[in-house]
Amino acid sequence: MTITKISNTPPSLWERACSRWDQRGLSDVPSCLHREQAHSYMGTLCAVALAVSLAGCAGLPDQRLANEALKRGDTATAAQNYRQLADLGYSEAQVGLADIQVDSRDPAQMKQAEATYRAAASVSPRAQARLGRLLVAKPGSTEAEQHEAETLLKKAAAAGEGNTLIPLAMLYLQYPHSFPNVNAQQQISQWRAENKPEAGLAQVLLYRTQGTYDQHLDDVEKICKAALNTSDICYVELATVYQKQAKPEQQAELIKQMQAAHAQGTVSAQRVDSVARVLADASLGKTDEKTAQSLLEPIAPGYPASWVSLAQLLYDFPELGDVDQMMKYLDNGRAADQPRAELLLGKLYFEGKLVPADAKVAEEHFQKAVGREVAADYYLGQIYRRGYLGKVYPQKALDHLLTAARNGQNSADFAIAQLFSQGKGTKPDPLNAYVFSQLALAQNTPQATELAQTIQTQLPPDRLAEAQRLLKQEQAVRGALSPNTPELHTLQEEVSEESQ
Repeated sequence: MTITKISNTPPSLWERACSRWDQRGLSDVPSCLHREQAHSYMGTLCAVALAVSLAGCAGLPDQRLANEALKRGDTATAAQNYRQLADLGYSEAQVGLADIQVDSRDPAQMKQAEATYRAAASVSPRAQARLGRLLVAKPGSTEAEQHEAETLLKKAAAAGEGNTLIPLAMLYLQYPHSFPNVNAQQQISQWRAENKPEAGLAQVLLYRTQGTYDQHLDDVEKICKAALNTSDICYVELATVYQKQAKPEQQAELIKQMQAAHAQGTVSAQRVDSVARVLADASLGKTDEKTAQSLLEPIAPGYPASWVSLAQLLYDFPELGDVDQMMKYLDNGRAADQPRAELLLGKLYFEGKLVPADAKVAEEHFQKAVGREVAADYYLGQIYRRGYLGKVYPQKALDHLLTAARNGQNSADFAIAQLFSQGKGTKPDPLNAYVFSQLALAQNTPQATELAQTIQTQLPPDRLAEAQRLLKQEQAVRGALSPNTPELHTLQEEVSEESQ
């Protein structure tokens, strides 16, 4: 066998293999000094030396294959290739591996991702940008970490790395106290005046954050029409605008354009999935669930997250299919390790509407989604608070509900207020009942308003002052903006998916 080329191999992999041979007593191989002379030696040594050091020629890690695997949702193959290259010191592979760890949303893996980004940040602008973004979204970040994020993002931008303005805007909006000299709107307006590519999306982010999105639909449409060819997240934004404005003709034309772009490989399956979910979202306007289904079915085999989106579609619109079909979709999603599948299965057994209620089975599914889906903590907390397993577990209920509440699940605050006010399985705590009933007012529901008023009237003035102090403490813990709030998730996808 004569080997003339090792395809898909990083430039220095040959030399690193030679170094490993030398460490294994193969220093008599002069081919390590001259690449063109190494081919004949490789023919006889590949099956022995390289098999020992790199699992054989057929098993060489390949970053291109890792990138492609990640795009089609095959995180296992991507992670395997990235990890091998990362172990060899390749910074781009380190970034790819850390990206997968971030996407898992598992706290332990998020911590590993931060360390991985830091290891590559000294030589990789992409790692600098990723680390900066991670610090922006890090719950409970310190002021020092917030300023570090700003420095990293600006440094990456100066090196030509994209996707830096949106996280910078998030940083300024989320932590205004850490950047008192920065006016977010003025900064974004300056970026737009300088025609910076991400400036328009940063403006959309500001509209979402300030709750003025609906008042600026025309501007969002203008921004995203101009950026559609360079930022495919704009398909999601435009779909949202047309859904809210009840413009089915424009929506149909947008979908047609997106499908053509997806067929050409310029729009990802993730974007198609996100647009389908917009079409099925009743909170945005009149739904078009049949079109959503037609978008999801072709992409699901290659993009496993869409199996869960299809299952959710049948859950929301039972006329589109039956329970057996929904379960098949969920089985496909679970086989691909999709936490949303576990969450929806848990919800089915929690509610007992489409399948017999079974709190124990629901608990098992929710536990598999904990750390990756915020609502899993909420439902577990409700199981323990309501005594669905035979008795109330107040501490377990509080632990899960508080985690959910601090990650943006507003309904969890109301459940905590009920836990402390009703005293089921535990002694009533009027002070904490007040704290969380006040936080639950963000739900803007009659039940939350009534509970908050009832609890407040029951507190004497001296205890009310103490309760208000505790409320400020909890608000400080949460900060001005949770990075996991649903309205920001779409734009955060742009950060995590870019430049794979």
